[in-house]
Amino acid sequence: MNKPKIVILGAGYGGLTTTVKLQKRLGVNDAHITLVNKNDYHYESTWLHENAAGTLHHDRSRFRIKDVIDTGKVNFIQDTVTEIKPDDNKVILENGELYYDYLVVALGFEAATFGIPGLLENAFTIGNINQSRLIRQHIEYNFALYNNEQEKKQERLNIVVGGAGFTGIEFLGELANRVPELCKEYDIDPKLVRIICVEAAPTILPGFDPQLVEYALNSLEARGVEFKVGAMLKECTPEGIVIEKDGEKEEIPTLTTIWAAGVRANSLVEKSGLEHNRGKVEVKPDLRAPSHDNVFVVGDCALIWNKETERPYPPTAQIAMQEADVCAHNLSTLISGGGEIHEFAFNNMGTVASLGHGDAIGVILGDKKIFGWTAAFMKKVIDNRALYKIGGIGLVLKKGKFDIF
Repeated sequence: MNKPKIVILGAGYGGLTTTVKLQKRLGVNDAHITLVNKNDYHYESTWLHENAAGTLHHDRSRFRIKDVIDTGKVNFIQDTVTEIKPDDNKVILENGELYYDYLVVALGFEAATFGIPGLLENAFTIGNINQSRLIRQHIEYNFALYNNEQEKKQERLNIVVGGAGFTGIEFLGELANRVPELCKEYDIDPKLVRIICVEAAPTILPGFDPQLVEYALNSLEARGVEFKVGAMLKECTPEGIVIEKDGEKEEIPTLTTIWAAGVRANSLVEKSGLEHNRGKVEVKPDLRAPSHDNVFVVGDCALIWNKETERPYPPTAQIAMQEADVCAHNLSTLISGGGEIHEFAFNNMGTVASLGHGDAIGVILGDKKIFGWTAAFMKKVIDNRALYKIGGIGLVLKKGKFDIF
């Protein structure tokens, strides 16, 4: 009897959690599990803003995939997916191809530039470990160069962040803490540095509780962050950006623009032939693709509607890991031929946004609002819990966050 082949694409929160859950549910003789990922490590994407600001070393945010998978049950392939062919039950890699009986698509996100001229070519994005390292090094390079040029260039000290959503605000919080350290290190007057956030919506953190938004705004402005809300980013060049607010355009000179205003599912999904809605697969309640019963989609590539708000759930680590639980259960049920298929129902454990070390905002336990140190402590608890779900207490002790004071 041939063992069914399960291929999992991507080792982010959704893909790696699915793998870890499957290796616990299935015996070595039940299925042949293959995990494909571009790198030999998993990185905590919810920590990348800290790596980008330079407040957390990038090695703290990643761990080897083989440290958490059972290589006796899972075949790990380090390679890049170039094409998905669901009609042929085949995946094309840069260095080969794989056939499958069941496929899990968990390929993560790409930056969405919304067609803004020059953004793709001239702005940085916080999308992976290497992009975050580049941002950190670029900012530090410009601070280092400022006093080594005969003609001082203000644009070296102007840092623009596009977007005041979750990622943008968390990055701004870390940056606001990091800049005074950089100024001290490179002999720069902190008053010369400008951290400017451009947000098209009329407020920061759209969708958050107004009281939390006000707290975040006050916290960041007190540390020197300038906000330009209701302003559209119209163009990004190597020398600066152009924004438009109330019909008036403004040029801001900068050599550092970080785009944090939107993501989209991996473009391979849209090109695969899977039925999709603006690049995401609108999965059935059991997380299978509507057009292919042997394809599951989790994480940033899956579109699931929140019936209460009539809007899609945002792509978060929390929802990806919950989807992975259901996906692993349903796959093991299909393979064993016993038990019931589960439908996905999101259990919102709360949302906490960091504002830098020792400060945060959030909503937990349904509607309890938390601020400051309490929220910052809860943020670290959430980060450590995610590590625990993937790699147990050993991974928490190795990579966890315990600097709560």
